[in-house]
Amino acid sequence: MPAIQAALSGFSDRPMRVVARRFGAELAMAEVVLDELVILKGKLRTRLFTIGDDDHPIGGQLMGSRPEQFGEAAHELVEAGYDLIDINFGCPVKKVLGRCRGGFLLTEPVTALAIVRAVMESVGGRRPVTIKMRRGFDDSGESERNVFSILDGAFGLGVAAVTVHGRTVKQRYIGPANWDFLARVKRHAGSNTILGSGDLFTAEAVRRMMDETGVDGVTVARGAIGNPFIFRECRARLNGAPISPPSVAEQRSAIEFQFAETLKLHGIAHAGGIFRKFGISYADLHPMRDEVRKAFIDARTTPAIREVLDSWYDDQREWPMVKPREVLRDMIAAGAEA
Repeated sequence: MPAIQAALSGFSDRPMRVVARRFGAELAMAEVVLDELVILKGKLRTRLFTIGDDDHPIGGQLMGSRPEQFGEAAHELVEAGYDLIDINFGCPVKKVLGRCRGGFLLTEPVTALAIVRAVMESVGGRRPVTIKMRRGFDDSGESERNVFSILDGAFGLGVAAVTVHGRTVKQRYIGPANWDFLARVKRHAGSNTILGSGDLFTAEAVRRMMDETGVDGVTVARGAIGNPFIFRECRARLNGAPISPPSVAEQRSAIEFQFAETLKLHGIAHAGGIFRKFGISYADLHPMRDEVRKAFIDARTTPAIREVLDSWYDDQREWPMVKPREVLRDMIAAGAEA
């Protein structure tokens, strides 16, 4: 399966991962975590180290700035049962960059490769190690040279794959991802595994990225929030099979499953507020998108989420036909009513 669920801060928790697996995601990444929080004992570490039998294979993505600490955290994740260790050299959040983490490390190839070396030595071949990066810190020639230096060095040290996001760190999430750069990276990498990322909100976009760039697979990030069906659709599209958008009944089933897992993880007092952001994204699939989106925006408690389900996902009600995701995105972008 060439499409995997990416690590998403604040989103790719166990409930999101298991619902994605239900619809065909064969590998799901946990939320990115600071290396120091893996090492320190506490509630987050306990939750991070509790992996269900139905949550494999699972990747753990680490972020930090010190090679020795990265290595120690990678060892801890392997011991906890993670199936893959990923190194984050791509996060564009300002407070992360200010602490010399994430995308900042694209400006320091020597430090970045010292981190890769430390993780590889710590993991010792017990699990595959991968890297997530962007196409550069900015659009300068020096930034591009740094990216290829890290890319070549990482493969030389034995990483299994590198994910490249088609935007620079300075772009954050603004403007289109540069797929031409991904094609250049894949040609340069040869037989080494390159995964593409950026602007993958539909199965058709996944197919086009793979066709146009030659990447070996993709990581689906924001496109999987509130849309676990994208993994089923990717499989169908890449196999040449027709795609049917999820019915309202299928949407309700997925929401109920993910919400039930959220309740187990966070409890009734917090589940509603935590799930709300997923519900807002699920609304994009509903034939009454605007109304359902508003209902989820207003829902801040567990009873309120259940009320949205009862009102807007009623199996007995006649709903308009669900539009394909590609059509929905065009309509949303144009500001039309979906």
